[in-house]
Amino acid sequence: MSRLAGKHAIITGAGRGIGKAIAQKFLQEGAEVAICDLVQGRLEQAATDLEKHGDVHAFAGDVADQRFCDALVTQTLDRFGQLDILVNNAGIGYFKPFLTHSETEWDETMAVNLKSMFLLGQRAARVMKEQGEGGVILNMASTNGHAGEQQLAAYNASKAGVILLTKTMAAELGPYGIRVNCVSPGFILTELAREAGADEAYIAAYTEKIPLKRYGTPEDVANLYAFLASEEASFISGVSVIIDGGQLAEG
Repeated sequence: MSRLAGKHAIITGAGRGIGKAIAQKFLQEGAEVAICDLVQGRLEQAATDLEKHGDVHAFAGDVADQRFCDALVTQTLDRFGQLDILVNNAGIGYFKPFLTHSETEWDETMAVNLKSMFLLGQRAARVMKEQGEGGVILNMASTNGHAGEQQLAAYNASKAGVILLTKTMAAELGPYGIRVNCVSPGFILTELAREAGADEAYIAAYTEKIPLKRYGTPEDVANLYAFLASEEASFISGVSVIIDGGQLAEG
């Protein structure tokens, strides 16, 4: 398929996991892609892996830094000449009890998970408005933005913020033909999840809470992003699309 042929996209947090899977899917669908990640080595390896799928350019930097956001958009325009799609995927989370969660951890989570989406979303939207051809902005939320989970106070709050930021952006940017949505994954098994302590026992126990009786994969989420970025979703804007195997359906 080539649902994104002729499109040019930025995908943040694409050094591994869901972001890398989104980049691969977009490339397979015909898009030219700029990826970014905070970790240079991880980014370089991702770019090497992705090159076989299409035209990819890599930029290392911190999406919570406005200067980097500005430079990322400028350099992407220099490479591609146009920006059609932004995927705000970069995110972090600290598993800490509320009573011991530090201010530093709170501020860092809000900066990466929420502030970065404002900064980069605003910069990209200005370009899309000026181009006059519309565009698509897709933000990474979470089921944790719809229902709280213990020991994730900052993460939960940041993802709830993403959902309302997305709705506000959609309402204001719609007149310029810019669609804005967010995706709310449930339990997706990634390298980051394993690093955070998701061993086989945890995975098995968590999977039992999911009606479909399996965890999600980065490819599951990437498929949804590709649909939302395509013309097939041309009348969808301002929503949070939950992809959790039915977990929230049971409350």
